[in-house]
Amino acid sequence: MRPRKPTSSPNARPAKPGGRLHSAKGAAATQVRHGLARVLSKAGVCSRSEAARRVLEGRVSVDGRLVRDPEFPVVAGRHVVLLDGQPLVAERRIYIALNKPRGLVTTVQDEQGRQTVYQCFDGAGLPWLAPVGRLDKASEGLLFFSNDPEWAARLTDPATGPLKTYRVQIDGVPDAAQLARMHEGIDDAGEHLAAHSVQVLQQGGRNAWLEVVLDEGRNRHIRRLLKVLGFDVLRLMRVAIGPVQLGTLGKGQWRELDAAELNALRAPCG
Repeated sequence: MRPRKPTSSPNARPAKPGGRLHSAKGAAATQVRHGLARVLSKAGVCSRSEAARRVLEGRVSVDGRLVRDPEFPVVAGRHVVLLDGQPLVAERRIYIALNKPRGLVTTVQDEQGRQTVYQCFDGAGLPWLAPVGRLDKASEGLLFFSNDPEWAARLTDPATGPLKTYRVQIDGVPDAAQLARMHEGIDDAGEHLAAHSVQVLQQGGRNAWLEVVLDEGRNRHIRRLLKVLGFDVLRLMRVAIGPVQLGTLGKGQWRELDAAELNALRAPCG
């Protein structure tokens, strides 16, 4: 018996050496396929973890069928997703700058019952928002919030995110060698901590104010870096994220970023 010749559809792409045939239609569908929880999160209605919880609770249907799998594949523009029986409608994208006061933790709910940054938005009628990065409880200053996960991911990625500028008061006066070591970096708890740049803004007999610029932000990055060098942080304020300045925004107050600021933040880092 003679072997059959392989058949191909008229829409099939030429196969790469060692590869398979893929139709153009099938490849396009694969490119827009996302897990159900991610689809809810990308629409800006809640966080990914909250979306997964809603799916598991049976609150989400796809094409009229109840789905309890957060990773259930959904193709944009093809499937009809309902949340609590209502069509999934993407929220207006919101980008907010907050002047975080000291004493608030950057989380939605705190297991220890501490006050959170979300009390600054009480009564504002805002949609779900997630913090873009973090400031620890004792730190203050500029903190972004958004319901745009892709924008947030770009800003918090060290490879694509903007520089972040801090004013830091410490209990001593660093010398040139210590400033150089901050720039070169130190190893602490298995992590390399360094400042993109650092300079003394003001100094007295017992303390000094520094400007510290980071190109990435690890947990308690500046405090740990200075601690290894023998300094305690008395006050730490983030005063700029890329081109966006804290300016005269009052403590606990917030505002939406304007178009010029958003465009500047989207520009390639340099």
